[in-house]
Amino acid sequence: MSDTRDTKKVLIVEDSPTQALHLQTLLENEGLEVFLAHDGRVGLQLAQELGPDLIILDVQMPEMNGFQVCRKLKNMPGTSDIPIIMFTRHDEQEAVVLGLQTGAVDYIPKDAFADAVLLETLRQMEFVG
Repeated sequence: MSDTRDTKKVLIVEDSPTQALHLQTLLENEGLEVFLAHDGRVGLQLAQELGPDLIILDVQMPEMNGFQVCRKLKNMPGTSDIPIIMFTRHDEQEAVVLGLQTGAVDYIPKDAFADAVLLETLRQMEFVG
């Protein structure tokens, strides 16, 4: 059993409760500690408070979209080094490019393969075994 201090913290910023719970279950099954934010404002606040090891960010949210949240996180001293993965229904090339330009380390479209792609990305980042 691993020491709890070694448990990676992941913040999921997702306005859909169904999607958020799905991702939470997926990642907790991989041994990650998961925190949820239902919008960008709460996501920014929790990112500053928790200092997560990774942020998974939806693009389409009310008030502040994922691109705006990503840009703010990358410009704040306490959160600028946290890797961000955009996880979204927006799979247009322009959206992918914008996501990467705003500072995301990866951009994963929500499709039939999204869970597998996310887990493989986390394996490559050495977040899961």
